[in-house]
Amino acid sequence: MGMTIAFFPEGAYGPTNNCVGIGNVLRARGHRVVFIVEESFAGTLEAQGFEERLMRLGPPPEEEEAPGQFWKDFVAENAPVFQTPTIEQLTGFIEPTFRALYEGARYVDDRLAEIIEEIDADAVVEDNVVAFPALPASGRPWVRIVSCNPAEMFDPAVPPVFSGLPQADSSDWPAFWTEYDRVLGPLHDEFSQFCQRRGAPPLPDRAFIHESPHLNFYAYPEEVDYGRSAALGPLWRNLDSTIRSSDEEWAAPDQISDGDGSLIYLSLGSLGSADVGLMQRLIDTLDSSPHRAVVSMGPLHDQLKLGERMAGAEFLPQTSLLPHVDLVITHGGNNTVVESLHNGKPMIVLPLFWDQHDNARRIEETGFGRRLDTYGHEPGELLDAIDHLLGDQALGDSLAAISTRLQTRNGVEEAATLIEAAANSRP
Repeated sequence: MGMTIAFFPEGAYGPTNNCVGIGNVLRARGHRVVFIVEESFAGTLEAQGFEERLMRLGPPPEEEEAPGQFWKDFVAENAPVFQTPTIEQLTGFIEPTFRALYEGARYVDDRLAEIIEEIDADAVVEDNVVAFPALPASGRPWVRIVSCNPAEMFDPAVPPVFSGLPQADSSDWPAFWTEYDRVLGPLHDEFSQFCQRRGAPPLPDRAFIHESPHLNFYAYPEEVDYGRSAALGPLWRNLDSTIRSSDEEWAAPDQISDGDGSLIYLSLGSLGSADVGLMQRLIDTLDSSPHRAVVSMGPLHDQLKLGERMAGAEFLPQTSLLPHVDLVITHGGNNTVVESLHNGKPMIVLPLFWDQHDNARRIEETGFGRRLDTYGHEPGELLDAIDHLLGDQALGDSLAAISTRLQTRNGVEEAATLIEAAANSRP
């Protein structure tokens, strides 16, 4: 008999797509898979064959929303903060973001508990960055997916989360942690008290989400993962990569299907691409190079102008596209970073916010790409980085070996098996 597995991803395309890949495997094995999603995502998972249960993280808007519109607007309003050092982003972006997420968790908790009971979930799988007390309070097995940088799992040997600081040099860590505690400590205490009032355990020190007592996993290739002072423990698994296979096929359009130069993929994610000025600057720089480019243009695609040797669209089937390109320019979102390594592609990382700074530093520190100042780099720096990475044969060989290992492992199937085992432990 199949079980009922509920997925509860954060209201953004990255975490949702990560869950879709695993959900497809579980559905193929005969399980009922239900996605708990924000109302703005209504129909998007249903179109892929899944059941949906809708909820809101705040009062309904006066006008209909696009999927994830709240966070697109939130990011747009805070965009000037992305040009500040990461230690200043704690006050300007990280604390307001955690506060908005906390308010969402408070607003939705009753509805979330109702959904879990209504569908009689055998297990709930969440991919979020904050706690939702209804999950641990439900008494059912729940699984935590970490689809952000693994610095989120604290360790004395790992740099502070959101800092973008190197692991090899800890000299700036104490100052960052001091500011982290000053800025986020009061909100953490308030959130932890709310969790306890709702029947969940208190939050761990500094963390805004619980560790599951059933199963926790993340997908971050070991070649770029952090060395730790202590292992995460038996309830944790690193699956290296969990790549969905549901994207439609992609073939290069005629204007970029052949010709001189390499094929470069530019994507700043659904949120980062909303910075039209930054996107157009990058497009113009690439247009001055001898290379061809395919551009994920995002929600404001009609405000961007591509060059003659470029193609793009608002949305692109990234996992189908990546095997065809030679280099990736990315904001450093976890999905794009892992998917690029899964396909053996070098990266230039231009971080904006959250854990993108940590991913950018990790890719540079481990030698699999370059990190540039997103707003402060000169066009020549970007072009030089492209030429250097494309011309590095040793790097190409290393990336090919990583790709072979990751594709052989098949982390999506492994994730599904682990979730089945957790669901089977339901009392």
